[in-house]
Amino acid sequence: MGLLAVGKNVYTYVVSLVATENPSDMIGLRHLRAHLSSYVDDVKAGKTFTLTEHGKPVARLVPLAGQSAYEQLVAQGVIQPASRQPAEVESPITAAGPVSDLVAEQRR
Repeated sequence: MGLLAVGKNVYTYVVSLVATENPSDMIGLRHLRAHLSSYVDDVKAGKTFTLTEHGKPVARLVPLAGQSAYEQLVAQGVIQPASRQPAEVESPITAAGPVSDLVAEQRR
């Protein structure tokens, strides 16, 4: 923390430093949106990125450590994975008009 005196006013300020191994590990949000799938592949491989907005660090994109909550619960025996496939979904019905007309008919 530092002090800055301007006239009769004294201001305090804090400088935060974000340590990254490589400046190329810092990516802008717009660039991330345009190349998301390749960055997700890099994160899956273990790489970490610092996300910036207008040149200022705002978030970190890091790989998940360990198992997901679902995988942990299965490993602990708290839950069991589904043993059968979900039931077939019925085919949608076809209507001659809008749904609002059908609802109005049923209310009569």
